[in-house]
Amino acid sequence: MSTCQQVARPLVRCLRQAGPGAATCSTRSVAVAAVRPFSSTSMRKDEGATTTTAATPSADSTTTTTTPPPPPPSATEAKTAVADTVVGGPELGSRRRRAALATTGNLPFEQLPYQAFQEARKILQQDRAAKIAQIVKETEKIKLIEARDASELEGGEAAKQTRIKSLRNYIEELKILADINDPEVKRRFEDGRGDMTKPVYRVLAERRWRSMDYKIIAQRISQFHVVPDLLPAFDPTMDVKLSFRGYQVSPGAILDSRVTEVAPTLRMQVFDKGERLLTVVVIDSDVPDVTHDNFKRRCHFLAANIPWDPSKTVLSLRSVGDRVEGDVGKPWLPPFAQKGSPYHRLNVFVLEQKPGAKIDGEALKKHLENRENFSLKGFREKFDLEPVGFNLFRSEWDEGTAEVMERHGIPGAEVEFKRQKFASLKPPRKARGWEAKRQKPKYKSLWKYVKRIA
Repeated sequence: MSTCQQVARPLVRCLRQAGPGAATCSTRSVAVAAVRPFSSTSMRKDEGATTTTAATPSADSTTTTTTPPPPPPSATEAKTAVADTVVGGPELGSRRRRAALATTGNLPFEQLPYQAFQEARKILQQDRAAKIAQIVKETEKIKLIEARDASELEGGEAAKQTRIKSLRNYIEELKILADINDPEVKRRFEDGRGDMTKPVYRVLAERRWRSMDYKIIAQRISQFHVVPDLLPAFDPTMDVKLSFRGYQVSPGAILDSRVTEVAPTLRMQVFDKGERLLTVVVIDSDVPDVTHDNFKRRCHFLAANIPWDPSKTVLSLRSVGDRVEGDVGKPWLPPFAQKGSPYHRLNVFVLEQKPGAKIDGEALKKHLENRENFSLKGFREKFDLEPVGFNLFRSEWDEGTAEVMERHGIPGAEVEFKRQKFASLKPPRKARGWEAKRQKPKYKSLWKYVKRIA
């Protein structure tokens, strides 16, 4: 018997009882179930010993009658009964959650009357207390090491700082282990109310990102040859999601040119503490170069010196330099692709600047006097940047591309790329076999099937 059926059994039993007191009994059953703690005996034994005493009309009567318990409800009846008692109907959460809400009322999450749940919380609280005691112990060690003279330690000042750094990292690990199994912490994280300034929530967020989103981005980097076309090697370490006009875009999706006419919004999440400065670059790596019969790169957006920390999540590229602090080297240029050209890869890179290193805005604009022939590798080496995040989308010629190019003054809407045809270098082949035998006028109707097409 499932937990849902066990919880619903008292409710269904009272609903089945006939008579005017059925509604009162059902209401009383729900109220009792909400405050009744779980006992160590089984549910079947409790129900087998249940008796109902009914008084006769006479006040002097002492006769009691025992009503046998009704048969257990079916699975369908139990689920329906529990779902109907939950505020909001059967659409609210899973069956297990609806059953819990129906029987616990407005009790706080940490006071749910489930024996196994409460026993597990006791074990977790004991483990957390042990971790906190260990944190206090390691903190005292750091104080003792800091108080000692570096000359007294083997290795000098370098060894002292290494030891202190190691202990601080261990303390951070203990802080994570103390709370990572707490049901309340996991509940807050799953509800989207986690405080990313705390290490435990950052660890949970990174685990969730690496479970699927990181794998998709890594696959796209390999699938679309981002490495080595743009960078010799790259492994993202932060979560970057892309959205246009409020709609999230899956990595590598082909988007309409009218949708990408407006600069996108990035949802970025870093998993290490502290504030840092970021640079955002959007590159088209598939611009046709007819002169050299090759492809070149074009910079569609570049902004630097954007402050970021774990508590921030949303960055609108339209707001950089206005409502968001940062220096815009090149404003947003709508992606476009001429008719006949293959799809264009629009790569969104997030690069982290060195701690305390701010890029000069004038030097940035001087480096980007021309959008064409932009080299991400050279830009990275010149300003000493480290790529940490990535996303991409694709653009093709569509029915709205010409209008977008006209609105933004982009030339080349009338250009159409076609594959160049080359004449065959093989000499004409002499007729043989079936063709040679049917060269007479009576087979004239078949010549169109065998005549060599120049």
